[in-house]
Amino acid sequence: MLTIHAADEVRRAWDGEPLKDAGVAVEGDRVAGVGPLDELRERFPGARVRHWPGVLGPALVHEGPLPEAPSPRERLHAVLKSGATAVLAEFADAPDLRTAASRNDIAVLPRTKKAAIADTGRADLAVFDEDGACVATVCAGRLVHRRR
Repeated sequence: MLTIHAADEVRRAWDGEPLKDAGVAVEGDRVAGVGPLDELRERFPGARVRHWPGVLGPALVHEGPLPEAPSPRERLHAVLKSGATAVLAEFADAPDLRTAASRNDIAVLPRTKKAAIADTGRADLAVFDEDGACVATVCAGRLVHRRR
């Protein structure tokens, strides 16, 4: 199902210029379009629209040790709750962590990379409120965390 994730402000990269009243259209695990919300609604008339409070941008890369938790799945879920959809390989070196990452579409990267939203790129998004807390995380097109 095609979904448009909309916010008052969207950033293709966290250091880029903000787009006001904009969104990101997601189809499957890919970005189908980025731009003003009105244009996306016109381009994708049957899309479901989710409005998020805060700033929507690319999901982060978790660059340190994974949070402690009882299971590998819970350790990775804590990463998702922080707005990250990728971890560095050096911190996910145990087979059970790699398996859990694969099952949850969390990318395991050899080194950090600049996060950006790209047309036809993997749909990894995060929304943060004015205090910097993660409101929602989309990993490979799936909503995997939302703060209630």
